[in-house]
Amino acid sequence: MIAALLQRWRQARRRRWWSTLLLALPLALGATAVALRLGGFDIATGVLLVALLAGAALATWRSRQLDRRWLVRQLDRHAALQDSADLLFAADDALNPLQHRQRARVHAALQTQTPDLRAAWSRRALLVAWLGALVVIALALGWPRSSGGTALPALATTPRATPAHPPRLQSSRLAINAPAYTGQPARVQSTLDAKVAQGSALQWSLRFSAQPSEAVLQFHDGRRVALRREDDSWTGTWTADRPALYRVVTVPALAAPRLYRLDVLPDQPPRVRVLAPDRTLVLGTPGQRQWTLQFEASDDHGVSADAQLKITLAQGSGENITFREHTLSLVGSGTPTLRRFARTLDLAALGAEPGNDVIAQLQVRDYRAPTPQTAQSTSVILRLPSVEQVQGAELEGMVKKTLPAYFRSQRQIIIDAEALIKLRRQLPAEEFIKRADAIGVDQRILRLRYGQFLGEESEGGAKPPPTSDALPTSDTPPADAHDDTDAHAHAPAETSDPAHADHDGHDHAGATPEAPPVFGSATDVLSEYGHTHDHAEAATLLDPQTRATLKAALDQMWSSEGELRQGRPEAALPYANKALAFIKQVQQAERIYLARVGPELPPIDESRRLSGDRTDLASRTLPIAAVPAPEPAIVSAWQQLADPASTPDLDAIAQWLQRNDRRLPDPLSLAAAIEELRVAPDCGACRAVLRARLWRALSRPTPQVSRRTPPDRMGQAYLDALEASR
Repeated sequence: MIAALLQRWRQARRRRWWSTLLLALPLALGATAVALRLGGFDIATGVLLVALLAGAALATWRSRQLDRRWLVRQLDRHAALQDSADLLFAADDALNPLQHRQRARVHAALQTQTPDLRAAWSRRALLVAWLGALVVIALALGWPRSSGGTALPALATTPRATPAHPPRLQSSRLAINAPAYTGQPARVQSTLDAKVAQGSALQWSLRFSAQPSEAVLQFHDGRRVALRREDDSWTGTWTADRPALYRVVTVPALAAPRLYRLDVLPDQPPRVRVLAPDRTLVLGTPGQRQWTLQFEASDDHGVSADAQLKITLAQGSGENITFREHTLSLVGSGTPTLRRFARTLDLAALGAEPGNDVIAQLQVRDYRAPTPQTAQSTSVILRLPSVEQVQGAELEGMVKKTLPAYFRSQRQIIIDAEALIKLRRQLPAEEFIKRADAIGVDQRILRLRYGQFLGEESEGGAKPPPTSDALPTSDTPPADAHDDTDAHAHAPAETSDPAHADHDGHDHAGATPEAPPVFGSATDVLSEYGHTHDHAEAATLLDPQTRATLKAALDQMWSSEGELRQGRPEAALPYANKALAFIKQVQQAERIYLARVGPELPPIDESRRLSGDRTDLASRTLPIAAVPAPEPAIVSAWQQLADPASTPDLDAIAQWLQRNDRRLPDPLSLAAAIEELRVAPDCGACRAVLRARLWRALSRPTPQVSRRTPPDRMGQAYLDALEASR
C-alpha cells in the first residue's frame, strides 16, 4: 500500500476522534456544573471524570469505524481509480494478469494524486453544543436561591436544620497549600485529619444534610474559626502555626460530632557537618601553603546554594593576640536537601604566617520565608608551627632518640647481671670477677652521664653534653668507655665522690691545657670561664622534685657499681632495680622548670577580725534544688477519674496542659482525651484513657527514704534486751 494513502487514512481517523470529543466535552461540562450545584464538589468531580471517560471511549469507537471497507468505498468515489480500490488489498497470488495490470494503474493514479479522506469540521454542531453548555453552566452556578424553596426550575435546595432534625456532615473538603519554599504541591483531601507543614494555608469546605444557622471550627485551646456560607457549602480558612485539635460546631448541634487532629510539622534548622579535616584541631606542617575544607549541609526542605565561610586569623601570643576576619562566599553542589561545599584556602593570600592559627566556620541558611533559619558548623583550627618550633623539632627528635637510650641501658645492665649470675657455676672465679667488673664499668659510665644533668663534673676532664656522645647501650660501647685494662687502671679514682671525683683535668685555677675546649659545648665554656661545678642547682633542665629523684637514682647506681666491681652481682641487683625505678619516674616527669607567679589576693580588712560580723559572707554550701511537686488540682483530678461517681475538673486539666504543653511528648493525645470525656461524661473507657495519659504526663515524685519495717514481737524483745544491756 502507498505510504501517502496510509497517512491520509490516519488523518481521517484523528479528525473523526477529535470531532467526537469536542462535541462530548460541552455536555460533560454542563453535567458537571449541575452536579456541583446539587451534590457538591466531590460528586461534581466524579461526574466530570465519568463524562470525560465516556467521551473518550465514544471518540475511539467512532474513529475505529473508519476501517478498510470504509477506505475502499471512499477511494471508489474517485473516477481515476475505476472502482478498483479493492485490488490494493488483495493478495498477489489471487490475482490474474489482467488484475495485476489494473492494480498497477490504481497505484499510478494514487501516486499522481492522493485524495484527502478527512471529513469537514461540523462547525454548526460544535457551536450549538458549546453555546448550550455555557447556558447550562451559567444557570447552574449563577441562578440565585430564593427562600421559597426553589433555586432552579427543577432543583430543590437543602432543607434547614432544626433541633428535631439535627444536621449531619455530608461531605468535606480540605485544601492544603504548603508554603512555597517547601516545594510541596497543593493537595486536596476529603478527610479532616491531616499532617501539614508549619505555615500551611488550610481551607475547609463543608456540606451538611440540613443547613445550620451557624457553623464554626472550635479548637481545643479556645480559638474559633467562623465558617461562612456559600450556597450549600460552608467555607473557612486558617494558617497552621502549631498542632491543634478541633471539632465542627453548628447551631443546632451536629448529630454525631467528632474530634479531628492537625499535626503541624515545624521546619527544622539546617544541619552542617565537617567532612575535611577529620578533626577540629589540625597541626600544620612547616611550609604549608594550602588548606582544604569540605562541609556537608542538609535540611528537610532545602539548603540555599550560597553559603558564607568565615575565616579568622589569630596572630601573636600571650596577651598580644590580634584577630582578623575574612568572609568568603561558597556555592554548593548536589540536591537542595543535601549540598556539599568545598574550598581550598591559600594561606599566603590570607596573610597567615608561622605561629598563626587559622579558624574556619561555615554558615548556611535554608529557604524558610520570610526569615530563613541559619546554622553554623563546628570551628576547625589550623595551627601553623612557629619558627622556634620548627627549629626545635630536630632538638626534640634528638631528645626522644637519646634519653630513652640511657633509660634502656640501665635495664641492659640488669639483664647482663642476671645472665652472669646464671653462669657462675660454669665460669672460673677469675673470669666471673672480670665480667662483673666490666658490667660495673658500664654502670659507672651510665652514672656519670646522668650526673651531667645535675651539673656534676665528669671524671677525667670536660666532655661534651650527653646528647652529643654515642649511645651507652650494651651493644655499642660509648665513646669514653674503658676496656678491662683501663677499668683496672682507674680503679682508685672510682672510689671517690661521684659528684666531684678528684677534679681530674679541672681545678680552681683554670682548665688544663691537655683538655681543649669543644666548640659549641656549654659545659666547656662554663668549665673554662665559670665555676658552676660546686652547685647542682645551676642545671635548670629539671624541676626540684625530679632532680631529687635523679639524685636518688645516682646513689643507687653508685651502690650497684661498688658491688659489681667486687664481683658480687647478686648484691648489686637490688640497687640496680631501684635505680631503674627512679629513672622511670624521671622519664615521666616534666623536664622544664618554670617559676610560677603566686596569686595576688586582696588585702584583708583587719578591723573585722574577731568581731563576729558575718555581713556579706555567703554560705559555701550549694542549695539543693527542690523538684517541683505536681499541682494538687491535677493530682486530685487523677484520683477522681478512678471514681465513676465523681466529676473531675476538666477545665483545670486543660489549663494545666496549656502551661506545660512544651515539656510533654504528645500534648495533643492528652487534649483529645479531655475533649472526648467532655463530650461523653458517662464514658468509662474515656475516663480510663484520660487517667492513663494524665499519669504519664505528671512529673515523677522525688524518691524518699523508705522506713524500715517494724520488728515483730520477737525482734522487739531482742532490741529491748540489747538496750537494757548498755
